[in-house]
Amino acid sequence: MARKYVLNRRAKRQDETRERIVDAAVALHHTIGPAHTTDVAIAEKARVTRRTFYRHFPDELSLFRACTSHSFEQWPPPQPDKWRRIADPIERVRLALGELYAYYRVAGAGLAVIMRDRPRLRAELLALPGRADRLRAMPGVLLEPWKARGRMRQLLTGALVHATAVTTWQSLVAEQRLTDEEAVRVLTAMVLAATTPQASVTRQAGGVAQAGR
Repeated sequence: MARKYVLNRRAKRQDETRERIVDAAVALHHTIGPAHTTDVAIAEKARVTRRTFYRHFPDELSLFRACTSHSFEQWPPPQPDKWRRIADPIERVRLALGELYAYYRVAGAGLAVIMRDRPRLRAELLALPGRADRLRAMPGVLLEPWKARGRMRQLLTGALVHATAVTTWQSLVAEQRLTDEEAVRVLTAMVLAATTPQASVTRQAGGVAQAGR
């Protein structure tokens, strides 16, 4: 019985140590970025030796797998499948952006740092399932009800990818100080403009120019 108790305590301490390492790595990934985070910095922040660090995470892939899973559980993005219940395409966009920007207000700053570093990460790290998969699926779900083809589909896709990107939220809300609601209104109008025939856009632009004279 005593031996079992000792083993259980040891296992609990190991789990706690592993959790501290993951917490430290995630915190650094969200502040200085994964491309700039070193094993030494993680070990120091987690208050463990490098030997202990490597015992829990012998390679970069195992660490990233744990961090990706932790981040998804801690900050799960909105579920885009439920947006399919809304048939009206512009209402779907408006609701989706409202939910997504509320999410970015909580997790966007750290996510933007990670997205900034993605081009510098190895392919096997980028292939790990996580928040990025769900975020990448969002423009496609928002595009579905438009039934667009050809050039209009290309324009809509570009507008929706831009509208759902964390960097767009960062620019409009974090930097330009728009409210979430104002940013959603601006981007919904942008998406709607992508469905407007070019001749109509030209006439509208001409009308604005005339009004400004």
